[in-house]
Amino acid sequence: MVLLTLWIAFTFVLRASAQPGAALSPGVVTIRGTVRNSEGKLVAEALVYLERKGVPAAETTKTDAGGGFTFSDLGIGSYQLSAEKFGFRSHSAKVIATSRGEQKLADLILEALGPNETAAQPSTESGPTMEFSDEPNFSVAGVTDWTAVGGHGSDSTLRTSEALASETSKLQAVDTGGNVVGGAGAGHRVAGELAEKRGDPLASIHEFEQAVRLDPSEENYFEWGSELLLHRAVWQAEQILHRGADLYPKSARMLTGLGAALFAGARYDEAAARLCTASDLSPTDPNPYLFMGKIQIAAPDPLRCVEQRLARFVQLQPASSIAHYFYAMAILKRQKQKEDKPATEKAELLLNKAVTLDNKCSDGYLQLGNLSAARRDYPRAIDFYSKAVDANPLLSDAHYRLGVAYDRIGEPVKAEREFELHDKLRKKEAEEIERQRLEVKQFLVVQPEQPTFPTAK
Repeated sequence: MVLLTLWIAFTFVLRASAQPGAALSPGVVTIRGTVRNSEGKLVAEALVYLERKGVPAAETTKTDAGGGFTFSDLGIGSYQLSAEKFGFRSHSAKVIATSRGEQKLADLILEALGPNETAAQPSTESGPTMEFSDEPNFSVAGVTDWTAVGGHGSDSTLRTSEALASETSKLQAVDTGGNVVGGAGAGHRVAGELAEKRGDPLASIHEFEQAVRLDPSEENYFEWGSELLLHRAVWQAEQILHRGADLYPKSARMLTGLGAALFAGARYDEAAARLCTASDLSPTDPNPYLFMGKIQIAAPDPLRCVEQRLARFVQLQPASSIAHYFYAMAILKRQKQKEDKPATEKAELLLNKAVTLDNKCSDGYLQLGNLSAARRDYPRAIDFYSKAVDANPLLSDAHYRLGVAYDRIGEPVKAEREFELHDKLRKKEAEEIERQRLEVKQFLVVQPEQPTFPTAK
C-alpha cells in the first residue's frame, strides 16, 4: 500500500531559571519560550503542549510569528513540555515550578531523526520515496486495486482510517474562512465530483488539482485533499490538507480532514491535536468530536487533549448517546496506563447513560459487559453482552465475549454456540471489508519536477 509518511522528531535544549515576578500575581507561574529549527531560526505556528503531572488533559498553544509561546496562570508543580509542527515532533521536557511568582524559560530546538531512527517507508512501483516540501511534489499516474498493495481486515486501526477517509469526503462546507465558493476552478471541481461518482477517480483527481491551480479556495483544497485520502494517497493528502489548513486556519473541516490523514499515517498525537483545534474553532460541530472519539479508540495509547474535548462534547450534547460513549472510552483508555478507580466508575456511569439514551447502543453494552467481566461478575456481564447482541446481532466481539462469560460459569454448550457465531460473523466481516476495498481504487503516485504553486486570494 502506498503509505508514505515522514517521521521526524526534535530534541530539546531546556534552560530554567527563576525570574523576577513583578508582573505576576502571587502563586502564579508562567512558562514561556521559543521553538527554533536546527539552523537556529524561529518557527512560527508550532503546536506546543503543556501537561501537568496527574492531570490527563494537556494545555496547548501555538508559537507566534516570532516563534515564541507562553503558558500563564499556572500553579506550582511538575510539567511536561513538548511541541510539534507538520512532520516534526518532540520528546517531553520536564519543567518544575517550585515557588510562587516563578517564570520558567524553555528553548525547543527542531532536529531530524538520524538515519537509523527514521520509520521504514514502503517502496512502490509508482515512484521513489518522497521527501517533505511545503509545496506539493507529486502527481497521480494511475490506480490499482487496494488489496493488491496490502491491508488486512483484522487491522482495526486501518479499518478506522478507511472509515474516516470516507467520512472526510462527505464533510460539508461549514466554515470556509471567508472564502466564497465558486470562481475560476468551480467547473473543474464539479467535473471532479462527477468523475468520482461515475467511478473514474483518475479523472477526478486531475480535475480537483486543476481547480486548485485556477482558484486556491478552501473548497477546492478540501476536495483535492479528501479525494487523495479516499484513494489512500495518504502522505499526499496530508500535504494538500496541511497546505489548505495553513491558508484557511479557521476552516474546522480542513483541520478535521488533516486529522484523518495524519491518523492514517500513524501520527496519532498530531492527528488528535488537529481535531482538538477543529473542535475549538467550531465547538457545536459534532464532526471533530466524532473523529477524535474514533481515533482515540483505535490508537495504541491515550491521545493528548482528546479526553478534555470529549468532556465538552457531553456538555454541549447531553442527550447524545455517542458523546457519552466516546467520553467514557477516552477515560477507560487512560486506565490502561494507570488504574484509577474513581475514573473507571465515572466511565461506567457515562456508559450507563449512553445505553439509557439509546437502547441500541451495542458498543456501550459491550463495554459495560467488559467492566463486569473484569470484576468477575459474569452473570452481570452476560446480561450486558446479551443486550449488546440484541441491539446489534452482527457485533461479533459481543458474541465472543458472551461465549467467554458462559464458559466461565460452566455452560460450555452456550459458550460454543457463541464462539461459532463469532467465527461466522468475522468471516463475513472480512469478506465485506475486502469487497469495499475493491470498490475504492488506490492511487499510484509519482514524483515529477517541483511545480509552481498558487497562493490564496
